[in-house]
Amino acid sequence: MNFHAQSAVPSEKGWRIWWRLTRPHTLTAAFVPVLLGTVLAAKQYPLHWLLFASMLIASLLIQAATNMFNEYYDFARGLDTKHSVGIGGAIVRDGVKPGTVLGLGFAFLAVALLLGIYISANSSWWLAVIGLVCMAAGYFYTGGPIPIAYTPFGEITSGFFMGFVITQIAYFIQAGKIETISVLASIPISILIGSIMLANNIRDLDGDKKNGRKTVAILLGRKKAIQLLAAMFIVSYLIILALILFLSISPWLLITFASLPKAFSAVKGFIGKTEPIQMMPAMKATAQTNTIFGFLMAISFLISNLIK
Repeated sequence: MNFHAQSAVPSEKGWRIWWRLTRPHTLTAAFVPVLLGTVLAAKQYPLHWLLFASMLIASLLIQAATNMFNEYYDFARGLDTKHSVGIGGAIVRDGVKPGTVLGLGFAFLAVALLLGIYISANSSWWLAVIGLVCMAAGYFYTGGPIPIAYTPFGEITSGFFMGFVITQIAYFIQAGKIETISVLASIPISILIGSIMLANNIRDLDGDKKNGRKTVAILLGRKKAIQLLAAMFIVSYLIILALILFLSISPWLLITFASLPKAFSAVKGFIGKTEPIQMMPAMKATAQTNTIFGFLMAISFLISNLIK
């Protein structure tokens, strides 16, 4: 770490700069799928704690690295300024050198790679290939000549890799295979992770449009993008009902509906707002919906495991 850069702010705030750089509000999007996949597998298979811990840390590191690449490339392309709204800004507001941010991101990926080697050696080397693809997706989300985040595919990409793929890997390293339950259970989580990206793009719609981005929010317009966000929430809860009604999965899944107030607050918080600072509470509520929904979903399966 570049401790010289921290001297630009009071020392007691130094650790907070590095903590904010990881964008902690996004880290639950990496934690929840690992927890869910592991809990699902634990119903039928013995739990390998070291593999679980390694997978969890690797996922968190990849997510944090992705956030750092985002920080770096938004600065490099002139998108971040001292007046930008959001948790980012370690470079433009806190004096951290750009090279430090980029280097730390690659360092996190290096540690995740080492953990991936351990996981692959104790499960399947095919996971090494999948892990490298996930890392590449994290980098090219905002890096490279045509960043994924600048296209209409940001929500799909984040939901697929962070929600679906991570859940399947977490399940596979415990069970040794992928099964229908892990696939179906990952779908609402994937949708909700995608909703976090959509909420971010709704907030940044005007600025992104000026900088030539072609996000879903820009293509649809603010009103329809908010309607899409509401639809993503609705579909996620309908999937829960379908799992219970048609696949006889534990009715304990109904506790996920306790997250509904946050989803409602997220949609309501975007309606009629045009300034990014006004939409920050709605964006926070979107992330909290994913977190609460995911934790409750994992808890519901854990309860059903205990009373089987």
